[in-house]
Amino acid sequence: MHIEDFKSADTWRVFRIMAEFIEGFEILSRVGKAVSIFGSSRVKPNDKYYKMAEELAAMLVKESYAIISGGGPGIMEAANKGAFKAGGKSIGLNIEIPAEQKPNKFVKTLLNFRYFFCRKVMFVKYASAYVVFPGGYGTMDEFFEALTLIQTKRIKSFPVILVGGEYWKELVEWINRELVKRKYISQKDKNLFHIVDTSQEAIKVIRDFYKQN
Repeated sequence: MHIEDFKSADTWRVFRIMAEFIEGFEILSRVGKAVSIFGSSRVKPNDKYYKMAEELAAMLVKESYAIISGGGPGIMEAANKGAFKAGGKSIGLNIEIPAEQKPNKFVKTLLNFRYFFCRKVMFVKYASAYVVFPGGYGTMDEFFEALTLIQTKRIKSFPVILVGGEYWKELVEWINRELVKRKYISQKDKNLFHIVDTSQEAIKVIRDFYKQN
């Protein structure tokens, strides 16, 4: 969708937005408990994080979770691949963008979105956990939106997990050094997410959270 399209035909766009919400609610409400997995679309199959995302998705299926991804390549493909091969529910929430993101072949249930904000509601509304692999702006957007919604109590708290301590180290140091120190967030807010380096650690975080809640 071009920027100029977004500025015109406001009334008709409302119906498209409503349709995206209705379709998403109807289909995803039947999924059951799920984990949303995020990460770079540019990661290749030989990358260690691709392999870990595939492994983790398969492990989550064995824990009776459905897997939700953005439906595209990279980490999204790895997550859907792991779920697909493990015989689980493999869901892709694809976005229509000028670069034309094509759904990966491991998605069993596909929803297409024109609007990012509709898609983001689906990610968070039906997630029992967020697992965030290394990625770019889109990945950061999903990560910080989840933290904001949990911090402000707009949604029920769930585990938010960063995979790859080496990748996230400097961001976390900056959060502690700048946001906490300047009191832009509270001390307890820095505990809204967890950092792990293995699939087993991610599973443990999710298990422990739901034992306590």
